[in-house]
Parts: sequence; C-alpha cells; structure tokens
Amino acid sequence: MTDNAVAPRTPLTPLPPPTPLTLLGTGAMGTALARVWLAAGHEVTVWNRTAARAEPLAAEGAAVAASAADAVAANRLVIVCLLDDVSVGEALDGADLAGRDLVNLTTGTPAEGRARAAWAEARGARFLDAGIMAVPPMIGAPASGGYVFYSGSPELFEEHRDTLGVPAGTRFVGADPGFAALHDVALLSAMSGMFAGITHAFALIRPEDIAPKDFAPLLADWLTAMAPAVHQSADRLQSGDYTRDVVSHLAMQVAGNTTLLRTAEEQRVSPELLTPYAELMERRLAQGHGDEDGTGMVELLDLRGR
Repeated sequence: MTDNAVAPRTPLTPLPPPTPLTLLGTGAMGTALARVWLAAGHEVTVWNRTAARAEPLAAEGAAVAASAADAVAANRLVIVCLLDDVSVGEALDGADLAGRDLVNLTTGTPAEGRARAAWAEARGARFLDAGIMAVPPMIGAPASGGYVFYSGSPELFEEHRDTLGVPAGTRFVGADPGFAALHDVALLSAMSGMFAGITHAFALIRPEDIAPKDFAPLLADWLTAMAPAVHQSADRLQSGDYTRDVVSHLAMQVAGNTTLLRTAEEQRVSPELLTPYAELMERRLAQGHGDEDGTGMVELLDLRGR
C-alpha cells in the first residue's frame, strides 16, 4: 500500500460522526430538510427571519440561533433555503463567511447562481448552488424520486456528498455555478408546458358527459408514450439533422393543428394555451422546413443569433 492509499473500511471501522451543519430558512422545505438531518443524527443549528417558525425544530433537537450571523458562526457547513436570492443576500449580510462551505438551496436563475458564487468566494467561502427537484413531502423519502442538482465547487460537493444526500438524491452537474439552476428551470419549464397541455385537454372534455377520472388514465398513458420523444429530439439536436427518422413531419403537424384549434372553438374552449406553439410551428414551416419534426423550432427560440 502506498503512502497515499486509503485503507478500506471494514465492519469494525467506526463511521465518521455526522457532519454538524447550519440551516438558514425553516419554511416548509427548510423544515423538511432539517427534520431529516436531525433524524439522521446531525447536529443542526437553524435560523429563520420569523423566529417562531424555527421553534418547533428545537423540540426535535435543533439549536435555534438568535441571528443569521450566529448561525453561520456555529458550523462550517452552512445551507441556505430561503425565498429568493435577495433574501439570501439580506440574511448573510454581516455574517463572517471566511472558511465556510456555503450551499445555496434557494431557487434562483443561472445568473444569480454565478453572481452569488463570486460574492461568496470574495468573502472566503466555498460555494455550491442547487436546484431542488422535489416538494417537501418527497424529502427523506427515497422512493419518491426526489433529488437535488448541485453545481459549483467540485471539492465542496465531494467532501459533503454524504451529508447532502441524506434528505434527497444528489446530482452534480458541473463546476459552473449556474448549471444547477439551469437544469432546474429547464425541467420545470418542460413540466409547465406539459401542465398547459393537460389543462387544455381537460377543458375540452369538460362540457361533455365524460368523467375526468375516466379520462385521466388515458391522458397519463398517452403522455408516457410520448415521453421518449425527448431522446429523439436530443439526438437530432446533437447531430444537427432535424429530418433523421422523422415519422410526423412539421408540414403534417401544422395541418393537424387546424383540427385542434377548430375543436377548441367547437367546444368553446380558449385556444390560448395552444396558439403560441402552433404559431411557432407555422413560422418554421414558412422557412422551408416542412420535412423536419418540431426539433428545429429550438432555433427560433434561440435569441443569440438575432
């Protein structure tokens, strides 16, 4: 064994004690996170702007700090789960971050993640930004499928991977601090579009003698069947060939949109959730791309070339 080798852990090798940590923010998500860390044996110091919201965690073993600065001083690992980036700046204003490992679970934009990373590093802290792909009931429930994107300092992530993985799965997506938020928002944007389609579908059947509970399994199965299209789109984007293995080309889809919009009119349903996408398809078709599928519309959304 060389001097740099790490001895393998044996059943008799004691596990390292759980890492003590500070959590700023005890809203619904922060409280869920704190409870799971406490249950796993971590010493947790919490702070919340409205102090009363942190008190229930004291009964479960958390130390409640009088100020954010005091909470930051309590532990090297500091996790922030607040309303927005402005709240993060306000909470940490005046706190000594030198030597701290700052993990920001607050939902934000990629630009905010990058700016906050530079801000933290200028104050002597290592930094990770994060995007939580879960709602509070999914925290601490491995079967729920919830996980958290992380980006920023690879060394910080590797050091605290086990601790960060206690409440939910972890996915490190790069050293660029903006990548966690970018992955988070990209997935949420796709979800938003799916919910728009679900809303329109239920609106169409609403006037009829069709029970929503009977229609729902059909809708769920159809969306599941269509989900593999994301892999086909990814392949076409990677290759740059938007005509590869196309089954339903853009010209056919645009023609079919007429039926979708006429049906909405017949059912007296507003088409406002469909028309923006339909109009984008028509623009791409007018540019002479009728033999593609819809993947090429990504180029219409990319404003960098305009």
